[in-house]
Amino acid sequence: MSSHSESLSSVHSSVDTENKTGWRKIFAFIGPAYLISVGYMDPGNWATDLQAGSQFGYKLIWVLLMSNLIALLLQSLSARLGIVRGLDIAQASKSTYPRFVNFNLYVLAQISIIACDLAEIIGMAIGLQLLFGLPLIWGVSITMLDTLLLLFLLNKGMRRLEGFIVSLIFIVGFSFLIEMIIVKPNLPELAKGFIPTTLNHDALYIAIGIIGATVMPHNLYLHSSLVQTRKIDRSDEGIRNAIKFNFWDTTIALNLAFFVNAAILILAASAFFRNGYHQVAEIEDAHKLLSDIFGTMAPKLFAIALIAAGQSSTVTGTLAGQIIMEGHLNLRIAPWLRRLLTRVLAILPAYLTLLYAGENGLGRLLVLSQVVLSLQLGFAVIPLIHFTSDKKTMGKFANKLWVKALAWLFAALIVGLNGRLVVEELSKWAKANPDSADLIHYLVTPVAIAIGGLLLYVFVKPLISKSQKKFTAVPHGIAMSIQELQITDYKKIGVAIDFTPNDEIAIKHAIKQGGPLANYTLIHVVETAGARYHGTQVMDYETQSDFNNMEQYVDALKELGYNASTNIGYGNRGNAIAQVVKSEAIEFLVMGSHGHKALKDLIYGTTVDTVRHLVNIPVLVVKSPRK
Repeated sequence: MSSHSESLSSVHSSVDTENKTGWRKIFAFIGPAYLISVGYMDPGNWATDLQAGSQFGYKLIWVLLMSNLIALLLQSLSARLGIVRGLDIAQASKSTYPRFVNFNLYVLAQISIIACDLAEIIGMAIGLQLLFGLPLIWGVSITMLDTLLLLFLLNKGMRRLEGFIVSLIFIVGFSFLIEMIIVKPNLPELAKGFIPTTLNHDALYIAIGIIGATVMPHNLYLHSSLVQTRKIDRSDEGIRNAIKFNFWDTTIALNLAFFVNAAILILAASAFFRNGYHQVAEIEDAHKLLSDIFGTMAPKLFAIALIAAGQSSTVTGTLAGQIIMEGHLNLRIAPWLRRLLTRVLAILPAYLTLLYAGENGLGRLLVLSQVVLSLQLGFAVIPLIHFTSDKKTMGKFANKLWVKALAWLFAALIVGLNGRLVVEELSKWAKANPDSADLIHYLVTPVAIAIGGLLLYVFVKPLISKSQKKFTAVPHGIAMSIQELQITDYKKIGVAIDFTPNDEIAIKHAIKQGGPLANYTLIHVVETAGARYHGTQVMDYETQSDFNNMEQYVDALKELGYNASTNIGYGNRGNAIAQVVKSEAIEFLVMGSHGHKALKDLIYGTTVDTVRHLVNIPVLVVKSPRK
């Protein structure tokens, strides 16, 4: 069986849920859905909520409620995939679709994350301007600093990160609670808004925007990974309990997100629609009108909530970027570089818009980012339903018939509505800019058609190849064969294992040093994002696969008459290997070289140098075989 990389390996299974009862058990599972919920209240949602409330009063609250129910079902399916199979959506896609398709899925998912990050940048910059009068160009620049904040929080562990996000959500929720007291909504009219009504063209367009901005693709990728940060009992009963507790976690968190979105819509309806301002769609306009109508407190709370929402959402986008890169491409780079690349790619459009279209252009760019997110949504939803409905891989935890039917209905609704949104936006842009109509017709439209064809393939492929059962590959290969070797005299020898051709060469050199009388410790480091944040508590599918591969090496060595054992580390490779060396009192260490130079050393890190500086024993570095 092939190994696959743990999702968020450095924090994988780092939160223990076993041997706990009552509230302690519930509290252990609470957390992942709160990181997800921030995506449902990010600045990209604010524009649609403001427009809905100012133009139609309370009449579209039922659309918000419906989109929240759709999100609840899809996020629950995402959590189910991560709990049952120990895979995130990207990893499951890697084992289902061809390499070329996975590359395209990665590109589309990365574009959606950049679009989401763009919305957070714009939202934070606008919030800083509204609160402190800071020019937007400086506000955009300041958002670079959250890269340092994110890396600091990740090094402190998943619980600290979750605590930070929950604190920001509390700030947003509390701000809007006070706003509700200030604006005094009409409660009877508000209650009527929960009753579905027919929609005219303008209301339907806004409803499409609400649904498109609510369910975000990167949240589905992220949730299937974050649930794996909980170490659970892998029995049927344990898995069933984990699904149940995560469902309640998701329900509570998304209801809080619904409260925030509903509060924005209610705020717009009470403050603007009731006072005759029916075309408020820009965040800056909403802030100004709040000042005119309610004085200074309401607009300040509005700006504070906007900053908190933008900051919290950008953290989750970074984690999602790491997941899709590792899952679709089997590519793992340093977290700081992963974060920096995403932020730079998102900041560039914001800078260019400010330079060439001025501050008014940021509002249009915010809408564009939501259209881009709409394009990607089907590529996360459709595979997710396929994966969680497959009885061969999900077993008794596969979706029931009514869940599957409801999920496909919601998927058709989402893809159809978002497809219509894209078509209408393209038509509108072509009419508004006649000079660029040819560009839209001959370049943008063919690209959209190609994306539609890829979406159709993603839907059909699992239906015609259900028997495929291979698992996600990782930056590791499989265990190599071992043959009879010469001997020398070390008693405790460590060998760094990475499931590449380096392994056989490293083991041969190790046994030449110690022979049959030495004890050999085979060291492997689980270095995915989950292990990096969760540490030794990780026990997901990759850890199990790596452990099985290590045992194959041990069994092979024992058959040849050598004493061997395994020790798996987690997180940073150099630090983890050094810790094992010290804990096992290893006298001699053998490592394989990767041959990275210059830029690759910067991207992938230099494990050998790190280990040499952390241990006080001989380290033999063997050269990797030529390819």
